[in-house]
Amino acid sequence: MATLSTLSVQYKNQYRNPLVRSCPIGFFSANRGIHNDIHLITLRYTFEDIERMATDVLKHTDIRPAVGVVCGTGLGALGEHVENAVSVPYKDIPGFPVCTVKGHVGKFVFGTMGGTPVVMMIGRFHYYEGYPLWKCAMPIRVMKAMGVKTLLVTNAAGGANPDYKVGDIMIIKDHIDLPGMVGTNVLRGKHDDRFGPRFMATNTIYDVELRQRFRAIASDMGLTNDIKEGVYIYTTGPTFISTMEVKLIKMYGADAVGMSTVPETIVGKQSGMRVFAFSLITDVESVDDAEKIELTHEEVLEAANQRAVILRELMQKFVTSLSSF
Repeated sequence: MATLSTLSVQYKNQYRNPLVRSCPIGFFSANRGIHNDIHLITLRYTFEDIERMATDVLKHTDIRPAVGVVCGTGLGALGEHVENAVSVPYKDIPGFPVCTVKGHVGKFVFGTMGGTPVVMMIGRFHYYEGYPLWKCAMPIRVMKAMGVKTLLVTNAAGGANPDYKVGDIMIIKDHIDLPGMVGTNVLRGKHDDRFGPRFMATNTIYDVELRQRFRAIASDMGLTNDIKEGVYIYTTGPTFISTMEVKLIKMYGADAVGMSTVPETIVGKQSGMRVFAFSLITDVESVDDAEKIELTHEEVLEAANQRAVILRELMQKFVTSLSSF
């Protein structure tokens, strides 16, 4: 039977759709080939697929990461400040998806921060790109297979709390998985116990000690007034929320809204990692007609870029502190 590597090379030039190009081993058989996109996006990676991808990636570096970082929209510059950096583009990993969103480069960056071995995802995957949720979170399983024990997830989000301002950093203390509540949960589907428990609690995903440590470091940097702690609500996008949706999520008790993170943190927790996440507030949602603006992706990127230096320093200090964690 042909291997993933040979089949990936054979088909990736013929099929440009990233959903088709990044097919797990289980998608293929000697007499099957690629004929139907629907089948290709509903079948899953096996535990062996994940292990094999992790092995393939680690061949490019001697770093064995203890910390994994997912860099959100506009926050990819963090990867430029990793020491002894080695980059592995997603497109060079057999069976791995590719990024399609502006601001998401699409590569792993290995290296160290203050002596802590790290791997950074510069570019993530979203449901609105056409990927199923299990594929959006698949890189977290690969990180786990690489040896990652602590997962740090970042995102750019809209502020729903009226006390928030653009540029604030919200530590996520809990989340509302809106798609998951209506049947589109990242863990839905065939289960393999080797990935972790089928049924898991989500009320303890965001590690209390990590949250306290991050807040203390931010305070030492003089950022006390810029640090918030709140509830993140996950929506699938790609549309930004409407006025009535702003009212709804405020009723739910959410402080910020975004299009990522929750599938990744759920899988991180299922995998046995310690999980931390924060949102950079890049716009503030309003229900006042006089204050309405038509938000664009470019404006989100600009707001993220304006905080890039502070975020880089904060993350460097935070990751360095984890060397003895």
